[in-house]
Amino acid sequence: MSENGRFLIREDGSPFHWFGDTAWELFHRLNREDGEYYLKKRAEQRFTVIQAVVLAEFNGIREPNAYGDLPLLNENPAQPNEPYFHHVDWLVERANELGLTVGFLPTWGDKVGRTEGDGPRIFTRQNARVYGEFLGKRYKNADVVWILGGDRLVDSRQKREIWRSMGEGLRAGDGGQHLVTFHPRGGDDVISTSSAVFPNSAPFLDFNMRQNGHFNGTPTWLRVAHDYAHSPTKPVIDGEPIYEDHPIGFNAAQHGYSNAYDCRRFLYWDLFAGAFGHTYGHHTVWQMHTPSRGEGINKPIGFWREALESPGAWQIRHARALLESRPFLTRIPDHSLIVPSGVPNAIPGAGPKFMNATRNSDGSYGMIYSATSRPYQVNPKLISGALVHLWWFDPRGGSNIDLGIFPNSKLIEMTPPLTGEDIDWILVIDDVASGFPPPGSGQTA
Repeated sequence: MSENGRFLIREDGSPFHWFGDTAWELFHRLNREDGEYYLKKRAEQRFTVIQAVVLAEFNGIREPNAYGDLPLLNENPAQPNEPYFHHVDWLVERANELGLTVGFLPTWGDKVGRTEGDGPRIFTRQNARVYGEFLGKRYKNADVVWILGGDRLVDSRQKREIWRSMGEGLRAGDGGQHLVTFHPRGGDDVISTSSAVFPNSAPFLDFNMRQNGHFNGTPTWLRVAHDYAHSPTKPVIDGEPIYEDHPIGFNAAQHGYSNAYDCRRFLYWDLFAGAFGHTYGHHTVWQMHTPSRGEGINKPIGFWREALESPGAWQIRHARALLESRPFLTRIPDHSLIVPSGVPNAIPGAGPKFMNATRNSDGSYGMIYSATSRPYQVNPKLISGALVHLWWFDPRGGSNIDLGIFPNSKLIEMTPPLTGEDIDWILVIDDVASGFPPPGSGQTA
């Protein structure tokens, strides 16, 4: 953890930039050639974390991998099948060679206790400990983060004990070498959609993870802020927001499919509300959909290789470049950079058009995300220094527009350069004395 408890850092103290992708079926459905293609593409797009599941949700116990191997013998977590794990080994090692950390889910949640899904329910407190210790020892020296949970409710003592036991096994196996978190279910409830279903002080919970789900109007900024406020202080991240090309609300006929704009809104809402990083997802990619799989799960659009090129995936690198161009470990949420409109305590944008802001704790810079191109006022007094340098940053293409230097003496009226309800922008406000470079990639428009 960083000194302020808000971010993840490497051993040398540098920030760990978590920009993840959900590849839930990576181990289960892809062969090595396809796995390498996928990993190379995500590395090229500047992702840093790949979230994948060993015992996958859909027939993960009873359907063999690309080489005909099942993960377990006799459906027993205490009897892992070596050929299956040789393939997992290869993919984890290749990901690490490409600079990618594996967000490693030991199992999907439908294998634990009475819950929805195919299962089968194979875990007990005893075999969960054995399985966790096996994984911990096997991947002790790999670059992984353990993610317990797997998208299911924790609504019984039995489930809590199984997850705790698996976490204890991981700790015993790897000697505490790796961080551990919990991937919760999605839904409307603030608590059950967070790893806060366990006490925030739980010893296996190094940082908090949310699942903010696949509805395009979810107030993710409020949910991230909820976990940001926990004590003791821990980093928080949205481990599963709306996926690109996903049926909105799981109902394509009524709501259509999400797009890159929807993904960007969740990305910046989360980051500017205090998340230390972000996870992207594509509905076709997570399930590695191919023509041979028929209709697929929940009506995916197209196939996974082509979907890797979707605009939302390529735009992740712009968010990473933007945050890396300014001090990272001292960034805080502060929506008071945005001046309220005529409505008391309101800002010019709400619901799906919400605006939010972040700044450095010392006031050396600030950023405002507007999900729509509406005029608004900025309070630059939260930025240090007598002069401020203003920039527009384009989250679609990564370019910036230099607006010049202004006295830091009064409210500033801002109108985004392109108008449109679904055209988002980021305003960057720098203390001139800080001498920061152009935001993001440095491209100018």
